[in-house]
Amino acid sequence: MSFLRPSALHQCFIAFPSLRWMPCQSWEFLRWPGLDGLLRLLVVVLLWTMFSEIRFIPSSSMYPTLRVGDRVIVEKASYYIRSPAMHDIVTFPDPTQQTGDSEQIVFIKRIVAKGGDLVEVRNGWLYVNGIAQKEDFIAEPPTYVSNLTYVPEGHVYVLGDNRNNSFDSHVWGPLPIKNIIGRYVTCCHRPRS
Repeated sequence: MSFLRPSALHQCFIAFPSLRWMPCQSWEFLRWPGLDGLLRLLVVVLLWTMFSEIRFIPSSSMYPTLRVGDRVIVEKASYYIRSPAMHDIVTFPDPTQQTGDSEQIVFIKRIVAKGGDLVEVRNGWLYVNGIAQKEDFIAEPPTYVSNLTYVPEGHVYVLGDNRNNSFDSHVWGPLPIKNIIGRYVTCCHRPRS
């Protein structure tokens, strides 16, 4: 009964070594992972919670980059090995909040100057070390004026992208780097209704 024998083409595919060990040829890959798999999952979850967090955007201070209701992923590990850079978007606790308050308020803003820089806002432009900055990410030019401010070493100057609707360094001054919680990595935009 030759019609019951596999064809030569079928023999060629089964004999091909890379196809022989494909996981889809066996349902073994669908079994429960066991204790080692659960331990791996536990390690991944612990690392995720130690080095990143998910935050929600409660205000329009970073509009148009971030909208109200957006979810952002903030990673907390990179500033252990490198310094904050210009235009990094960072999260930090409210610098004006009293230490005894029960709920911690967290801000998200963009770094516009680092330690040693001179910052001022006038005529709708941000000036860092006397040079007007080209900022295509802001909602509109600032309508306020801020005096020339020196950013001390170990500090950064942070502003919201929605300059006229942001409680930031132009109000309370430079932010200590040690207060930074993490750096913005990615965003999931809330669907518009």
